[in-house]
Amino acid sequence: MEKLQSLDLIWGAGAIAKVIGRSPRATFDMLDKGELPAKKVNGRWVIERNKLVTFFTGDAA
Repeated sequence: MEKLQSLDLIWGAGAIAKVIGRSPRATFDMLDKGELPAKKVNGRWVIERNKLVTFFTGDAA
């Protein structure tokens, strides 16, 4: 049986903003425009930390 990987998820535009060092408003705008690799789940933005780091650095964390 394959072992499941633990996901390190960042929930909400405010939390994502803290990670990327932008204001919540600027981050929400980026999310809304599809400029960040996040998804909306039940009305809330969510992204895997590894995907966010890879998006900005090009390196897998």
